[in-house]
Amino acid sequence: MKTFDSHRIFNIDNAAKFNEVALEIFEYQYGNNNTYRTFCDHLHRSPKNVHHHLEIPFLPISFFKTHRVLSTNRKANTIFTSSGTTQSTTSKHYVPDIQVYETSFLRAFNLFYGNPEEFCILALLPSYLEREGSSLIYMVDSLIKKSGHPHSGFYLNNLKDLHQKLTELEEQNTKTLLIGVSFALLDLAEQYPISLSNTIVMETGGMKGRRKELIREELHQILQKGLGVNKIHSEYGMTELLSQGYSKGNGIFETPPWMKIITRDTEDPLTIQKNGKTGGINVIDLANIHSCSFIATQDLGKTYPNGSFEVLGRFDDSDIRGCNLMVL
Repeated sequence: MKTFDSHRIFNIDNAAKFNEVALEIFEYQYGNNNTYRTFCDHLHRSPKNVHHHLEIPFLPISFFKTHRVLSTNRKANTIFTSSGTTQSTTSKHYVPDIQVYETSFLRAFNLFYGNPEEFCILALLPSYLEREGSSLIYMVDSLIKKSGHPHSGFYLNNLKDLHQKLTELEEQNTKTLLIGVSFALLDLAEQYPISLSNTIVMETGGMKGRRKELIREELHQILQKGLGVNKIHSEYGMTELLSQGYSKGNGIFETPPWMKIITRDTEDPLTIQKNGKTGGINVIDLANIHSCSFIATQDLGKTYPNGSFEVLGRFDDSDIRGCNLMVL
């Protein structure tokens, strides 16, 4: 079975190189992923007639619930699972090489925020800690360990303790990152209001029936007021991806060089939507080398000419899951 050098993915520094690597990964996954190849064959798309990354077929994300999406015969030592509900089937992302994921999220964090060692990292992710197989928990746990700060760590439902820790860190002028699921951050902001001047607050989405669904602007306004910050940062990721997009407070996300967002026409999924028009979000995540790098999500959004994007909600008939922003 042909292999692909993952180091090339993280050395992409221009559009031409992205297109070149994307086409090579498409050829690799078409040749090694039976599920994806069958899907592409139904669309009459193959490496023979695909000459640009915009022509590559995007596998519907629901396939991760019904199929084993793998582009290698290597054993998957790690399996990430989506949160889901008791009534829904969870997605499974089989990861044979966890080092690729670690390289992806560490390089992206360094790109957008700097070295984790510069931060005290506090995580308020109760709904993720309460289950196994969360890729978000894996990432944040690694960042906490990389930070090396003695006060970095996870918080479950002990909001009073978290409030006290944040107060101490503020008094010490400690550069802090508080990353949390939306409903838990709302609980903190409402029950233990605080004024944070040295802390970045990052929400990962996810209300999942815990709270009334809010549009992003309303959520951020409540958090800004209750936590005393000017901006709320956001992370865009999901079980089926090994890369993340980040927003630094205006609802506009940016991606690392090996990740690209494209929107599709909501009525014709094979037609690419123009910048500035609402469409279904397609993700090219080249770090997904061993599963599928070309995924059609159930999120709605807009792209902009500089490569940034906005998340506006989800398709009406899709289930609500963990790392997705609130439904409009």
